[in-house]
Amino acid sequence: MNGKICVIGLGYIGLPTAVMFASAGFEVIGVDTNPNVISSINSGYPHVVEPGLTEALPHLVAEGKLRASLKPEEADAFIIAVPTPVTADLKADLSYVREASQSIVSSLKLHSLVIVESTVPPGTTDDIVRPILEQTGFTVGRQVFLAHCPERVLPGKILRELVYNNRIIGGVDDISTQRAASLYRSFVQGDLLLTQTKVAEMAKLMENIFRDVNIALANELVQICDSLAIDALEVIKLANCHPRVNLHQPGPGVGGHCLAVDPYFVVERAPEQAKLISLARQTNREMPQYIADRVLKLTAGIDKAKIAVLGITYKGNVTDMRESPAIDVIEILEQKGFNVKVYDPYVDHSAFELVNRREALSGAHCALVLADHSEFKNLDPQLLKSLMSVPMVFDTKNCVDLKDPQIISVNLGTTTDVISRINAALREAAAGDEAS
Repeated sequence: MNGKICVIGLGYIGLPTAVMFASAGFEVIGVDTNPNVISSINSGYPHVVEPGLTEALPHLVAEGKLRASLKPEEADAFIIAVPTPVTADLKADLSYVREASQSIVSSLKLHSLVIVESTVPPGTTDDIVRPILEQTGFTVGRQVFLAHCPERVLPGKILRELVYNNRIIGGVDDISTQRAASLYRSFVQGDLLLTQTKVAEMAKLMENIFRDVNIALANELVQICDSLAIDALEVIKLANCHPRVNLHQPGPGVGGHCLAVDPYFVVERAPEQAKLISLARQTNREMPQYIADRVLKLTAGIDKAKIAVLGITYKGNVTDMRESPAIDVIEILEQKGFNVKVYDPYVDHSAFELVNRREALSGAHCALVLADHSEFKNLDPQLLKSLMSVPMVFDTKNCVDLKDPQIISVNLGTTTDVISRINAALREAAAGDEAS
């Protein structure tokens, strides 16, 4: 297939997208503002850790199908895949989208297609991107074409899901929609769902809001059940036996660039109407404090308690720490004076000092599981008993399989009254040790 595509932004979405189009036969130039990213990609080494990239990128670069640059070039299609974080006042930061749109103006040619893949508030493509493109004198919909085509991928399976997931195609007009659909048909095997731009923008947001709201419901259930001395996890298990019920699993909060961010884009545009969405965000944002309070109750009376944090990424088996609730939990624990040691087999650098597993567990009074990495699902009981001062595991992800009666196992179904009894037993055991 012929044609040249320019991908603006070479992060978690942009680089895999560039790889897919290059693999489909296009000449692809990837653009990023980070010189290190450019150098790495042009050397055939992906800076993004994702299955399949390490195998695919070197061949595409060597064959001249994909290269990276600091500046856009004239192309048949431009794909904007830059971040859209939130500001301190929880508004969409669209500066990257604006800058990316402005950067391609001088490279547009007659009949160029521009696609916004970045997740944005409803109306962004029409109200912000379109006027920037029309600075060229081209009329959008006649001389250049514009669409919003949001990604739907799961970290760890991005390359596969780019191919097999259904894709929403929302053009500013029919011809833009058709042009964008034709481009994605080059490699997408899922259905192409054709719609209008604003609908596509809102649909993407609601996909993530749905999960955020339902996780918030589960997290609220945990707190309700705690106050009533009921095992919340048992409630969820039984309720989900109903053929039309599928309660989500509770946890320490939600992270990643989507669930923890996207709801604010709707709240910003419709604050009076988005009441449930706002409350769900508040519930999930408060979970790190709830988790930290549980740790405090578990270890009350233990002088300078050491906490071994297992997992700092926002989900299992990925390197992504963006918006991870684990970061908030650690900060709260450190502020409360705990001696916190962090171990994560998927992360080699963070704002916190990282240690190996033995160092984290050695002398710890609680192993706090904050990410459901596969390695944590079958923790070695003998290792826990031999290294920890108190062999206790607080599993906030409900993923650890521990059946050893000598290990204290706590999860989000463990209520305050049980935690109080656990703590009383620990203090009694500590007093006995001192007496002997």
